[in-house]
Amino acid sequence: MTGLHNRRTFLRTAGVSLALPWMESLGAKGGEPSPPKRMVFICSALGLHGPALYPTKTGTDYESTEYLELLKDHRDDFTLFSGLSHPDQGGSEHATLMTWLSAARNPGRDGFRNSISVDQFAAGKLGSITRFPSVILSSEGPSSQSYTSSGVMIPAESSPSRMFAKMFLQGNPGEVARQKRKLSEGRSILDALMVQSKSLSRHASTADRERLDEYFESVRRTEVELQEARAWLDKPKPEVVQKPPVDIGDKSDLVGRVRLLLNLVPLIVQSDSSRIVSIVIQDHLVVPQVAGVSSEHHNLSHHGKDPAKIAQLKKIERELLGCFRDLLERMGGKKEGPDSLLDNTMTLFGSNLGNANAHDPRNLPILLAGGGFNHGQHLARDRKDNTPLSNLFLRMLGAMKIETESFATSSGELEW
Repeated sequence: MTGLHNRRTFLRTAGVSLALPWMESLGAKGGEPSPPKRMVFICSALGLHGPALYPTKTGTDYESTEYLELLKDHRDDFTLFSGLSHPDQGGSEHATLMTWLSAARNPGRDGFRNSISVDQFAAGKLGSITRFPSVILSSEGPSSQSYTSSGVMIPAESSPSRMFAKMFLQGNPGEVARQKRKLSEGRSILDALMVQSKSLSRHASTADRERLDEYFESVRRTEVELQEARAWLDKPKPEVVQKPPVDIGDKSDLVGRVRLLLNLVPLIVQSDSSRIVSIVIQDHLVVPQVAGVSSEHHNLSHHGKDPAKIAQLKKIERELLGCFRDLLERMGGKKEGPDSLLDNTMTLFGSNLGNANAHDPRNLPILLAGGGFNHGQHLARDRKDNTPLSNLFLRMLGAMKIETESFATSSGELEW
């Protein structure tokens, strides 16, 4: 395909390239028939206070609650789920943070090994149709919830300014050439390592061969990523009107740091820089800058049913839900043909803890917005015998047209 109807269309003038977002006129003739589907995962690692979130009624006529009142303008844009969790998550304390996207059993116990996370499963199936197969972000440090098929964590980016530069700031020709050289050198090093490692495997024990096989898999994965990265260097990055964000160094400004990360999401998906985004809101180990809060977020999550602590905890969680609300507002206000950016982007907000006070990983708070689903309801499953959260993941994968009969601990697609 050439000209106006190429899937990746650019306007070029005086050395400047501008990537167009999806447009109805472009998709109608030989390009994609509709905007692509995307998925966004946002995890607040310290949970949400259940009594402030869940209504007593189910279905579409559920009553509002303290937390849901914050999202009232988007009531028809999301579904609240209750009675979902991953089975066999009784590990140590906050170990379930590792498995929210993977559903691997028994995190934190001896011999535990994580499995592939749903974002990386999807990224592997989609391949290099976008510059970034997935984008992994964190409000604090490199720790993430994204894992390879070998159970290796993929580091997150916690600097919004660095992520913005990677996505949208095109280097000069010299910088691009240097980057290509680095990628080529990296490939040469990997080739040499593979030769040496294969010679070692002939004299290795069975256990060592298994370790080497995992190593070979990682090397092959890296080689593929290097090849794909080099190909994208020759393609102009999309340009955006928004100014680069300025990082917030103060860990106590939890809300500001989270807001900067969520502000990237519409830019990432509308520019088709990636169709898969995962964001984890970490414990910052400081007293957050929230009016009326005088204790650390983690300590307040272990409130022991103390009303004063719960009151402070809810102030923090209301602010985080306000960031989610603002994201829905921005996504819903951007049009893609007859729909909105939100209509084409499954946006899941939740936590790996159902009751953070007790480190309980059952009955997880899960809100799914957008994606073209039938929303506007509270969908309740059995709170004693939970439905696998992976059933919802499987439904989301299906909406991305990623064909698979199962994912992790799923027992079938979640229907509603």
